[in-house]
Amino acid sequence: MGPAKDELYALDAADVRWRKSSKSLAAGDCVQVAELAGGAVALRDSRHPERGDLRFTAQEWTAFCAGVRGGEFD
Repeated sequence: MGPAKDELYALDAADVRWRKSSKSLAAGDCVQVAELAGGAVALRDSRHPERGDLRFTAQEWTAFCAGVRGGEFD
């Protein structure tokens, strides 16, 4: 089991490696993702990284990805 939600936000994400989606347009808005400890994930706006990030436990991220693949958000 990965870190709890409050532990995720206590993690220092200064040195994480952020990735941009391959579906993003070169000049368009996009979301960046970074892997955190225990399978957790952080997301941020690539145009405004200073606004901080949203963090998801591994279980939350898995459920979200399953929903996307299943058309839940279409």
